Amino acid sequence: MLVSRTVSRRDLLCDTAIQILAVEGGRGLTHRAIDREAGVPIGTTKNYFPTRESVLEAAAARMTSLHRAAVDRLRETTPADVTATDVAELYPALLRRAVADDPTQMLAMVELYLEAVRRPGVREALSGMVLANAEAGAALQQAAGLPSTVRDTGLLDAYFLGVAISLLALPVETLETVGLDDPYALGIGVFSATVPNAGRSPEQRSAESG
Repeated sequence: MLVSRTVSRRDLLCDTAIQILAVEGGRGLTHRAIDREAGVPIGTTKNYFPTRESVLEAAAARMTSLHRAAVDRLRETTPADVTATDVAELYPALLRRAVADDPTQMLAMVELYLEAVRRPGVREALSGMVLANAEAGAALQQAAGLPSTVRDTGLLDAYFLGVAISLLALPVETLETVGLDDPYALGIGVFSATVPNAGRSPEQRSAESG
């Protein structure tokens, strides 16, 4: 597993934990496994995170931090004239990146969600990421002239997560049978299913609201 050495020691350990979760699942996440994969002396991870639960909480917090940074970059690069179509096209691209290009974050997130069912600290850390994503999504969609709320984008993210898990977990034949074999259509579909007036032009939305 390759993890950038330009980050702090703490972040290095968290990034390594995320990769272990993605590759080996929760059972493979141990202090010694993180030390080994991060290339640090045995005992380093335990010095930073004394318990397994603290490792999981730190990994969830690190994922939240990474997502917030990505959201900030998206805000900074969003053009002033962004349209609803532009925003809709983000979701097939995000789905492709999450499933085909680099599924590390998505797989680790699934493991953290399972851990959060039993561990309140992990649940609290994940909630920050969910709220940040939903708030950023609502702001982006509102900039494109859509009347989206945090509730709308929170539901959109939940749909997106479910679709991504299905694409990662199920065989191609099953995906084809149940109509989940077109990632582009799925990305557009989850957007259209949760975003108010997603299929209407700005003129139509203006006329309806007036």
